[in-house]
Amino acid sequence: MTLGLINANPVVHAKKERVPRNEESHSHSEDAVDPLEIYDYVRDIRDPEHPYSLEQLSVLSEESISVDEKLGRILITFTPTIQHCSMATVIGLCLRVKLKEFFPPHFKLDIKVTPGSHADEESVNKQLNDKERVAAALENPNLRQLVDECLYSCEL
Repeated sequence: MTLGLINANPVVHAKKERVPRNEESHSHSEDAVDPLEIYDYVRDIRDPEHPYSLEQLSVLSEESISVDEKLGRILITFTPTIQHCSMATVIGLCLRVKLKEFFPPHFKLDIKVTPGSHADEESVNKQLNDKERVAAALENPNLRQLVDECLYSCEL
């Protein structure tokens, strides 16, 4: 699997211990969205190139998720392991697919690469937040298979 990898030797970090939270400490209403709960839900997504999670590669962190309850917006930023990562859009698609049914329908989900972390940042962000482009990408059977492998892999 190491042939042809863009980043053949990524830095791998230890997984953080999950912090148990009771219902009272993180939810003040039925529709409340907790950034840490979102993080716990997506942190184990496998990287498309490596057998490590997005958390282990520091592509995603607890601080990379913000929620604005008043505006009904969720923003997830992620940092590819290298500036010219060809898998950035796949990572974003994985996040979008995994979160599709997680948050209340009145919330808008924005997924972006961390500013300055990707050579083609504007293009990647545009692709990840355009409903028609996302739908078209997920109709591609090869791309859909790759997304599903990242989401449902038991290798972690």
